[in-house]
Amino acid sequence: MSANEASLTRLFERVTGDEDSRMCRDISDEACQEQPGNFFRHLVAALGNKLADELSNARLILPWLMGAIGAPVWMVGLLVPIREAGALLPQLLIAGYIRLRPIRKWVWVTGGIVQAIGALLLALLALFGHGSWGGALVLVALTGLSLGRGLSSVSTKDVLGKTIAKQRRGTLMGWSASVAGALTLLIGAAMVVMGDQPGTWALAILLFAAALGWGLNALCAAAIREAPGATEGGANAWDSVKQGVSLMRRDRRFLHFNLSRALLLSSALALPYLALLGQQNSGTDLASLGILIVTSGAASMIAGPIWGRLADRSSRRVMRNSAIGAAVCCLAGAACVWLPDAARESVWPYALVYGLLMIAHAGIRLGRKTYVVDLSDSNTRALYVAFSNTFTGVLMLVVGLLLGGLAQWLGSAGLLLVLAALAVAAALSSHALVEVEDPDAS
Repeated sequence: MSANEASLTRLFERVTGDEDSRMCRDISDEACQEQPGNFFRHLVAALGNKLADELSNARLILPWLMGAIGAPVWMVGLLVPIREAGALLPQLLIAGYIRLRPIRKWVWVTGGIVQAIGALLLALLALFGHGSWGGALVLVALTGLSLGRGLSSVSTKDVLGKTIAKQRRGTLMGWSASVAGALTLLIGAAMVVMGDQPGTWALAILLFAAALGWGLNALCAAAIREAPGATEGGANAWDSVKQGVSLMRRDRRFLHFNLSRALLLSSALALPYLALLGQQNSGTDLASLGILIVTSGAASMIAGPIWGRLADRSSRRVMRNSAIGAAVCCLAGAACVWLPDAARESVWPYALVYGLLMIAHAGIRLGRKTYVVDLSDSNTRALYVAFSNTFTGVLMLVVGLLLGGLAQWLGSAGLLLVLAALAVAAALSSHALVEVEDPDAS
């Protein structure tokens, strides 16, 4: 072992808290030998991806972009469904394709490049877009970006499962979320200082930085040392649907996980309505957006490593506890409308609750990602991830439309109460899941 490899191994053991980096579960001996280096390649790639996600956030950044270029209000309501469902729905087709590839990282690289191009187009639209045509092109660019995200989502988890052992994956994702959160915090703080108006140049810079983040993601993915995997079991999209349905019939753990994940959508759907509630009461200037970005970044920085370590012990309990936190935050957000006028018209109460909800949402995301990777094995992982994501994408569109109608009737505060009830149901369902990290854990 060279001096560089020895140093990398010691750093890996320090970051993960392991005394022996060569003790591996669920990966080959060859992958185990490459694990320290691959851990940090995954880490930097995930950092670029998470930072880019924050800087092109459909819950915060893109609505401000639509407002800055004068796009119609109804287009803003399409941002989150396109961002989420566009990434999730095609994944069964992607999973069948990935299964035919002995080396899967190049699908991940392609996804990163596609997302970088989409973010560059959005940056140009921030400078030159205007009105309805500008808003329509934003939706087109976002659709392409979301499809690239779908390519990366399945392939990233599949490569992660091949190259990083169990009980280290959550730690990896937690550290990447933490560092990305710190960088996002600094960017948000700069926006607070920049002033009261949503400048298009500032938005263009953020989106250009997002493109660089996905470029970094693609470069690091290309550098990962991945051994060829099995190619049996590749299927077209319809065959994959049938296999996924069959899996849910045979594997009650997988069915239960997907039902829990559906209820856990409450945290993702609550975030834009909480931000909207803050905008309605405190204004929509760039400083307010910066404050929300700061709280989001601080939440990710704090929550990432903690949830990651806890997910490696029990991702089931992370999902349960995060859902309880999401329910409390939804109730607190709805209660903000009854604050005294001075507090209600300030962005800070909403920013505080938004940050706490982001902590809960980070736990839900880390918990469910770790759970589905650890639930599956090398032969079924891509299909498990893809079917679960496609199932969730369909639900995102359906539930999103239903909640949009309810929001028109109940208002943002009333809808947060509905989402609080869903989060409670998610906590109960997650509590009943079986353990996949340690069968003896309680």
